[in-house]
Amino acid sequence: MSKKDISNKEDVELLVDSFYAKVLKDDTIAYIFTDVAKMNVPEHMPIMYNFWATILLSKGTYVGNPMDKHFALNEKEALKKEHFDRWLKLWFDTVDELFTGSKAEEAKTRASTIGRLMLFKMEEANH
Repeated sequence: MSKKDISNKEDVELLVDSFYAKVLKDDTIAYIFTDVAKMNVPEHMPIMYNFWATILLSKGTYVGNPMDKHFALNEKEALKKEHFDRWLKLWFDTVDELFTGSKAEEAKTRASTIGRLMLFKMEEANH
């Protein structure tokens, strides 16, 4: 199967669904989503679709502050570098498995930037 670039909301949904399928089975970070955050998957996925569609396609309807949610989560369980590194590896793997092109590269760059910023803020909060 030849890969294409991320170009529409359906592509974003495929990326996000495939990514979370990996995350929710991962030995390093699944528990943060399932046990600590107690994430309601059907409720959470449309939020993530909109978040990434807003970032990658400028077509989403995402409103909110993801940093606030992660600060609240960090209060329950310290989010550490290894958690962010694993999240990022799973994201990169998923993007690379499904897509190729400038938007796919942007998806990885944006995730790296978001992850580094969140890690920095969480580490500051933990000190």
